[in-house]
Amino acid sequence: MFKKLYLMLVLAAALACNASPSKPAYKPLGPNDLKPDEQQSVVLTYVAKLITDYNYKKVPLNDSISNIIFNSYLKKLDENHNYLTQGDIKNIDQFRNILDDDIKAGNLNSVFYIFNIFQKRYNEYVNFSVAELNKNFDFTKNETYTYDRDSLPWAKSDDELHELWAKRVKYDLLNLKLTGKDLAANKVTLKKRYTNILSQSNKLSNQDVFQAFMDAFTEAIDPHTNYFNPSNAANFNIDMSRSLEGIGASLLSENEYVTIKSVTPGGPADRSKLVNADDRIIAVAQGKTGEWQDIVGWRIDNAIALIRGPKGTVVRLQLLAKSASPTAKPRVIELVREKIILKDISAKKDIRTYDSNGKKVKIGVISIPAFYLDFADYKAGNPNYKSTTRDVKLILDSLKKENVDGVVIDLRQNGGGSLMEAIELTGLFIKTGPVVQVRDARNQVEVDKDEDETVNYTGPLAIVVDRFSASASEIFSGAIQDYGRGLIIGTQTYGKGTVQNAIDLDKIIAPTLKDKLMSLTGKPKTVATGSQNKFGQLNLTIAKFYRISGSSTQHKGVIPDVQFPSIIPLDKYGEDTEPSALPFDMIAKTSYTTVGNFSTVIPELRKMHDERMATSQSYKYLLEDIQDAKKQDAEKSITLNEVDLKKQRDADEQKVFERNNLRRVALGLRPLKKGEAKPKNEDLDFLQKEAGQILTDYITLGNKTAVVNP
Repeated sequence: MFKKLYLMLVLAAALACNASPSKPAYKPLGPNDLKPDEQQSVVLTYVAKLITDYNYKKVPLNDSISNIIFNSYLKKLDENHNYLTQGDIKNIDQFRNILDDDIKAGNLNSVFYIFNIFQKRYNEYVNFSVAELNKNFDFTKNETYTYDRDSLPWAKSDDELHELWAKRVKYDLLNLKLTGKDLAANKVTLKKRYTNILSQSNKLSNQDVFQAFMDAFTEAIDPHTNYFNPSNAANFNIDMSRSLEGIGASLLSENEYVTIKSVTPGGPADRSKLVNADDRIIAVAQGKTGEWQDIVGWRIDNAIALIRGPKGTVVRLQLLAKSASPTAKPRVIELVREKIILKDISAKKDIRTYDSNGKKVKIGVISIPAFYLDFADYKAGNPNYKSTTRDVKLILDSLKKENVDGVVIDLRQNGGGSLMEAIELTGLFIKTGPVVQVRDARNQVEVDKDEDETVNYTGPLAIVVDRFSASASEIFSGAIQDYGRGLIIGTQTYGKGTVQNAIDLDKIIAPTLKDKLMSLTGKPKTVATGSQNKFGQLNLTIAKFYRISGSSTQHKGVIPDVQFPSIIPLDKYGEDTEPSALPFDMIAKTSYTTVGNFSTVIPELRKMHDERMATSQSYKYLLEDIQDAKKQDAEKSITLNEVDLKKQRDADEQKVFERNNLRRVALGLRPLKKGEAKPKNEDLDFLQKEAGQILTDYITLGNKTAVVNP
């Protein structure tokens, strides 16, 4: 189905894109401003046509969507309201309701005009910060610095922003001062940091501007329709090929910090147990003795280039946890780069033993990091191709030999992957039947089924999910729940229930680009050809997933039978937090036969879980951690008084130290001394342990729900 639709998109778009350019920009671009090029204009018109004609979510390009794009673009440029004034906003507000017309015409002049105003302001305040370092600073005053301004109005004047930036410089100096260095050395460090920021700003290209605007445009349509410029398309496809050399972490830029977005299971960062999602990278050094390079404010691609490197080489990082106090001292870690082959990152097993009224219950735990599949080997007919289902089948065989009483499959942090693997993995636990329904933009529904009658495991089963379990994870866990084949435990999943098709724009644009550029410029153009992508890639939402029960996995995700409190903020992460997300809806259920029914036992399992948690110290600390994180997130400012800030930082560090030791004692581990490193391979996963206990409760209760001939 998807291949046919892809061909239809290509042919139709190649014939339909014939928009004419609009009038010149409303404001002239200066001689030193970044400017759009003709190729970007052509790409914009093609992408707009593909989105309006073939995206699953039918969104017309009108003034309403123009307003959304405008706001999104501003947010990407100055989310924290640190650079632009109310006067700047009044100036650029003239473009708020005309971006839709500009997009259809391929006119990017207004987009670049807005960006160039922002960049001038950006450079102005970085230069202001450098000059501010020449002043004297009094750290005994009771001043505060408001670092979180995204909900505040734009500054009324330059003077208001100058005051803000003066306090920011003072905060940066004070934070460095509390690490023990003298003021002169700290000023040198900050001057170098600010100079680096300015240097990175001046290295921005028109491709960076184009990408930022295209992100604002596509995200206004839906969260998973994305345009990638040629450079980003290459990085995307490297990720899809699941191979790179580095530390095994994906990065993003957040409020001028290079931030760990996710950690690759099995990579150097993951195995170190010292790197976590949302950690901010403050500085990078090469080798064991290389000089530290401050990367605060760096472009993300430049930071990645510094952190990645040949396998076997050493890189050192200074990390600051997002949950830590802003005044916390960065921790230093050392990693050896490796070639990260994601296809070699496999499902893994563990066995947990529980006591049930004096009887030992063995629970096999299978952790699945992604729904992976080596497509090249699969298509080539290699019988030993790498896949999630093949690996899990082998693990199930070994667990059965070890006489486990039940199996827990851990899908936490599993963002999905291969749809085929989600279907085939479900087939390991049922005889045959439908697994997922897919409805395309023409409202045609396709039912994807497991047709292999082999059942590899028939015993008690539980699936653990969290807020970052998405896509294929939701298809699998939703099918297991609909069939009554296993218990779902954890927190509400992400809610990503849409299907994207990756469209190589070279295949659409290149055949007609010469004529298109001729119509725009009146001059003939030579079109470069070859295997290298020239025009980027569009990931277009073309369909929607539905469970076999008829419910969409979109927006609502999968709701567990027994729920845990969410460490991941549900109001900040998930499809239902995305303004442009497709809604939840339902279609007709498909024909399937349930193999079990947990309705009578779930209330008892919830009761047993709640009673256990009422006296669990680990659970108490988990709830306290969640509340502390909410409190930290609600804070918008920080004191600039040295004595008060040091007291606050010392108290925060002591609290973290004591809380970690209390958590260790609750799990039966000895407390650590200050400065002592955590022993490796310790079992600190309280929630996974509790999931196994819930399955043990089910086994102990007996056959109150039968799984008949799965």
